[in-house]
Amino acid sequence: MAPRGFPYDDLQSFLSALEAAGELRRVTVPVDPTLEISEVVTRTVRAGGPALLFERPTRGEMPVAINLFATEKRMAMALGVDSLDEIGDRIGALIKPELPVGWSGIREGIGKALQLKSLPPKKVKTAPSQEVVLKGDEVDLGLLPGLQVWPDDGGVFHNFGLTHTKHPETGKRNLGLYRLQQHSKNTLGMHWQIHKDSTAHHAVAERRGERLPVAVAIGCDPVVCYAASAPLPSDIDEYLFAGFLRGERVEMVDCLTVPLQVPAHAQVVLEGYLDPGERAPEGPFGDHTGFYTPVEPFPVLHIETMTMRKKPVYHSIITSKPPQEDHGLGKATERIFLPLLRMLIPDIVDYDMPAAGVFHNCVIVSIRKRYPKHAQKIMNAIWGAHLMSLTKLIVVVDEDCDVHDYAEVAFRAFGNVDYDRDLLLTQGPVDHLDHASYQQFWGGKAGIDATRKLPSEGYSRGWPEAMAMSSEVVALVDKRWKEYGI
Repeated sequence: MAPRGFPYDDLQSFLSALEAAGELRRVTVPVDPTLEISEVVTRTVRAGGPALLFERPTRGEMPVAINLFATEKRMAMALGVDSLDEIGDRIGALIKPELPVGWSGIREGIGKALQLKSLPPKKVKTAPSQEVVLKGDEVDLGLLPGLQVWPDDGGVFHNFGLTHTKHPETGKRNLGLYRLQQHSKNTLGMHWQIHKDSTAHHAVAERRGERLPVAVAIGCDPVVCYAASAPLPSDIDEYLFAGFLRGERVEMVDCLTVPLQVPAHAQVVLEGYLDPGERAPEGPFGDHTGFYTPVEPFPVLHIETMTMRKKPVYHSIITSKPPQEDHGLGKATERIFLPLLRMLIPDIVDYDMPAAGVFHNCVIVSIRKRYPKHAQKIMNAIWGAHLMSLTKLIVVVDEDCDVHDYAEVAFRAFGNVDYDRDLLLTQGPVDHLDHASYQQFWGGKAGIDATRKLPSEGYSRGWPEAMAMSSEVVALVDKRWKEYGI
């Protein structure tokens, strides 16, 4: 059952729903966006605390909304469901059973789901996001209470700006979530990584010797915020996906100075361009890996126009080693994309991306094992599956193992493995932010086969039977439990 007020028109509507559910606290005293907000939020996240609205940041001219997605409960509220699995179940019901297995099947599956529930964006002529317009010298990023999260960060960063670009040749839109370092009152560093679609758009523009128009929307409704982070195939429009999740079309408005559209109900919109060939040092930045990423050259966004609501709310997120707010976003992706991963690899029963592995360093997978080296086949299939290819460690267990019970998974991985035979080592692409790989962008990977071993795999000893109490004794003890006085 969708929460009251869903789909939310804007960020304010979502904040009101959170507050009504006891999931939001207002901080009414002055708090510094340089480091202090970060420490407050980090303590709140680790205590399982609420979303926060800092009403009086000491820098910038608008309140700061943060920690909106840290728990599965708030993430489910954001997407209008009681459980994140509901969305995956909806997608699974729409796309099976006749679609082909494989990556083409995933593309067709998402496309079919969106076609059956087609809710494309709706263009409007006027928008709350354009109630205030600043152009040229009026543009001032200092109006925004951007955060410095960690002491050695390279300055102020805007961590939840939804970045819009178009492919210069095909016109295909991309919506992505990238960190933005504030260089000056009207320039930002664009930290989009090598595997991202907007990076490809920029590469084409540079090859053609053209500027790339860019629009950044800050403070969108929660479904659009999630869609920007979702690992969709490049030919699937994020706003069509958002409409599917919302059950209602997303209202979009034309930008004033660039040929792009942005959410009409955003809080702040930054319009500008990237010059071909221009780079500036970006970073360091304390990232979700728990380590500072180094200074690297990245494109520079020149902002020509800044539009906003009359009373905007600034939305941001804290990055640090887990647990942190991105847990809810990562868990939503895990649950929503399970039926799509099963299309690619039908033998998968379930999977878990542990927060401690920052959602791409480790994947735990359960399978219905049917033949020799089945687990190794699954490992290689995952390493060939879109952004799952960045996974560094894959642990494969049998279908009777709960992949979300880390103690049980560890028991299987520690006890069911002969590391001379059941460990697969290989090399492949790793995340741009990975600091452990000896070369940037690629490194070593491991797969652990923690399944029961078959005679046909060379295991000739006869796999032992796991211990379990008889059901009769269990029922007897249940019945007599109070008698024992324990």
